[in-house]
Amino acid sequence: MQAAMNTKRNLVTTALVAPAAAWLCIFLVLPFIAMLVFAFGERAPEGGYQAAFTFAQFAKLPTRAAAFWNTLVLAPAGALLCLLVAYPVAYYLAVRANPRYRLILVSLVVVPFWTSLLVRTYAWMYILGSRGIPNLLAMIGIEDVRMLNTPGAVLLGIVYGYLPLMIMPIYVSLEKLDRRLLEASADLGAKPVSTFFGVTLPLSLPGVMTGVALVTILLLGEYLIPQLLGGGKVFFIGNALVDLFLQSRNWPFGSAIAVTLVAVVVVVLMVAMRIAWKVAGTRQVDLV
Repeated sequence: MQAAMNTKRNLVTTALVAPAAAWLCIFLVLPFIAMLVFAFGERAPEGGYQAAFTFAQFAKLPTRAAAFWNTLVLAPAGALLCLLVAYPVAYYLAVRANPRYRLILVSLVVVPFWTSLLVRTYAWMYILGSRGIPNLLAMIGIEDVRMLNTPGAVLLGIVYGYLPLMIMPIYVSLEKLDRRLLEASADLGAKPVSTFFGVTLPLSLPGVMTGVALVTILLLGEYLIPQLLGGGKVFFIGNALVDLFLQSRNWPFGSAIAVTLVAVVVVVLMVAMRIAWKVAGTRQVDLV
């Protein structure tokens, strides 16, 4: 009887997991295998892929050093700026906000996601362009200010676009915070700053690491924001991939860059998980 129940339970579990597993296999694993095969091939004379086994594509990675540098510098910098802006917002929503209005305020955080990122980025192009803030500055005598097509514009677009993804994990961690710990800290004579760094921040670190890892990984493959706000002068790996696959039709080299990017993402995720495990004192911290 017990064996029959276990068999039935296993069949139900398999039936529930099979669609998701098939989806991941078809649309994630198989494309990655194809990309890995392409990375060791050669560019055909007419463009595309030609079967071969060579490491020449990986040897050419330094030719795209600028894209790697911009991505590996601006992506963590953007994630850090998102964290600096998101933590006070999440803290207010979880700890200070009136419970009656908390749901409304949280909803306002995700409202920008109801609009296409493309439309919102175009709005920033106008704001930072010659008819936006630079025009207002020129009216008061501050001329020749260029804000668009700069790393600063890209960072601003990154913070604006990815801020909700940083706020929500931190908010969830802070919302679960036991208020009695804060009261106990105050009763023992700790100042608010000491309570924050000794109690609140350590207990919210799993949410912080989740937000940082999520935003950083997404930024490593970002294309739209540097394309529109960087104007081709701030080049990310995503922009290099579009150029190689759609314009140059150098699929092997593009695949080599993509494989390298995946390796970087895996390393970032492993480092973030290791840090989260250490600060949380457990090996069961979910980052994604």
